[in-house]
Order: sequence, then C-alpha cells, then structure tokens
Amino acid sequence: MDNTGWKPHFSSRMRGMQASEIRELLKVIEQPGVISFAGGIPDPALFPRKAIAQAYSQILADPNRAAKALQYSVSEGDPALRAWIVGHMAGKGVACRPENILITSGSQQALEFLGKLFISPQDTALVAAPTYLGALQAFAPNEPAYDSLGFATTNRTADSYHEAATRAGGAVSFAYVVPDFANPTGETLTRAERLDLLELARDLDIPIVEDSPYSALRFDGDPMPTIQALDLASCGTIDASRVIHCGSFSKVFTPGLRVGWVCASSEIIEHLTLIKQASDLNSPAINQQVMLHLAQTLFDEQIAKTCERYRIKRDLMLAALERHMPEGTTWSRPEGGMFIWLTLPEGQDTVALLQKSIAQAGVAFVPGNAFFADKTGHNTMRLSFSLPKPEEIERGIAALASVLSGG
Repeated sequence: MDNTGWKPHFSSRMRGMQASEIRELLKVIEQPGVISFAGGIPDPALFPRKAIAQAYSQILADPNRAAKALQYSVSEGDPALRAWIVGHMAGKGVACRPENILITSGSQQALEFLGKLFISPQDTALVAAPTYLGALQAFAPNEPAYDSLGFATTNRTADSYHEAATRAGGAVSFAYVVPDFANPTGETLTRAERLDLLELARDLDIPIVEDSPYSALRFDGDPMPTIQALDLASCGTIDASRVIHCGSFSKVFTPGLRVGWVCASSEIIEHLTLIKQASDLNSPAINQQVMLHLAQTLFDEQIAKTCERYRIKRDLMLAALERHMPEGTTWSRPEGGMFIWLTLPEGQDTVALLQKSIAQAGVAFVPGNAFFADKTGHNTMRLSFSLPKPEEIERGIAALASVLSGG
C-alpha cells in the first residue's frame, strides 16, 4: 500500500511562477527595531481615513445606494468612476470615452490580464533592465522570454529584437515600461526616449504597456507627456492607439481599496473585459463608489499632501546618502515617486549583504537582482523612502553605510 499520499500534477505555467522576493522579505522584516527601506509601501499617515469612513457610512445608510454597492456589478466598472477617469485622462492629453476604460483590482491585475491577452508561450516581452518585479510575476504564467529595452545606452534595432524573439521560439509580444519615477530605479523617461519607444513599437507592430502608478507623485521639474498622449498626437484617436495606459489610485489614496484602471482602445478593453469576467466578475462595487467620492472631493489636495511629505523624505535620504555612503557607491536622484536605486562597486553581492544588514544594523532593503529578468544586478539595491519615518531615514542610511563599508 502506498502511504506517500496523492501528489498533484501542476500545469506547465506554474514553472515560471515564483514567490515575490519582496513579499517574502516583508515577512522577515516585520519585527520591532528594523528600519525598512524595502517595501514600496505608501505612508499610512497619508490615508484619508475619515473621508473613507464617511463615504462608506453614507453609502450604507442609504438603502438604495447600499443595495447597488453590495451587489454584483458590471465587469467594466462603475460608470460614474469610469466617467471621472475619462476626465482625468483628458487632463493628460488623452481624449477617450467610458468604453475605453476598464476598472481593475489595482494595476497589478491589469498587468496579469495584459500578459494573458498578448503573451503566448515563448513570446518575448521587452522590459527595462531592471524593471518592476510585479510585472515579471504577472507575465510569468504565460511562459515568456524577455529581452531588454535600452534607451540612452543602446543602438538596438527593431530587426535585432525580432531576430532574438524568433530564436527564442516566438514573436515580440509587447514593450512594458514604467515611464515616471520607475519602480525600482526612480528614473523618468525623457520625451525623446518616449518617442523613440513609440517608433520602435511601430516598427515591430507591437503594443506598449505604459504602467503609470507614480506619475502624480512629482516633486520637481515639469510633468512629462504620457506615452499614450504622444501616440494620440500621431495616430489621432484612442481607438487607433497602440499604447495601453495602466493607472492606479493606490499611491495617491490607499492600496487597500484595490482600484486601478486601464485606458486603451475599445477593442483591447473588450478583450480585457472578457478576461475580467472569467477572473473575478467585477471589482467590488462599494470600493469603486468610495474611490469615486475620494477622487471627486480630495484628489488634488491628496496629491499635494503626499508630494510634500514624500519630497521631505526623499531629500532626507539623498542628503544622508551623500554624507554616509562609501566611495564608489552611486545612486539615482528621482524627481518624484518612492524609490532610489543604489549601485555598489562590481563584485559586491547585495543578497548576502541584506542578511548582514538586518542582523547587524537592523536595516532592510531589496536586493537589485530581483528586478532583472535574468537575475543579474547583484551589486544593486532598491531603497524606498515612502514608509520610514523622517527620523529613521538618517539613522538607517548611516547604519547601512557602515555595513557596506565593512563596519
């Protein structure tokens, strides 16, 4: 008799799925005394708790509104919220209609759906190196290959990308970018780089996934046009655009309500809606109504408050890095967002340094290799300034620098 028990046989797509290194790290560092520069987590002091509580109370106190808010809803999303987003996108230079908008459970769900829509096994996704780890996870079940997008430092042609994808066994599926204050580097694509990416996408005849959760968090400099707006200036209408814009309320209000959106051609939205129906039917209607209330009443005020607080934290971290980091260490200087990217001299391994940093200094960060599709970048790390208290930033950077200096 076989006493080993039944063993499940999983699908091939599970081979590409791995636990988030950041999510696993958060389990380790959630202990007293650890200063965390690891998770890209909004500061909870900024959450508009009173406004959220009032919105829920108002909805639930009205029997008609409550009945609608607590019921199943349309997969495309709340019509009034989609109408608000239409106006928001118009302010970004993107003329669209409600049928160009799909509400998702955060922009992370949008990335999962776009992977399902465009990637067949062995197709190649073009991503920056480094890129957002959550995007790599969202695309992984579709068994893609990856190729690196270059901007200022590349002379790659469309033909070279096409040939590499053919050798990998498929076609180029899309280009994925975080153009503003990117996760993990904090860097922003210039207007010229955005136009170059559009030209490459046209030559390859592929879509561009523009993941834009941080664009409102600009502290310095002039706003950049979205890639979608630049495309519309050329192609004329949203339904002719190859750019798929992913937005989110998580970094402005709160990630807890899980409300994001996709703005794209109506044909793409129709296909994504079918995937949404098969996935979770619809995003929670009551959360969408609460988010609409926040967007209508607090959006500009909330952005100003968030940018003011994060600007202070960024400046404190940049100043501390200047004071304490050992020679040979470099870092990005973001104009907004939540992240700074640190590069150590070649030969350093931030995976090994992380354990030492937590044990000796009580400071956590994310090793940079997590953000590379090929797991290179061992001498890099991501630091997030959004969550730690201002007084923790100086102390934490000084302690981290001591570890990096061998102290």
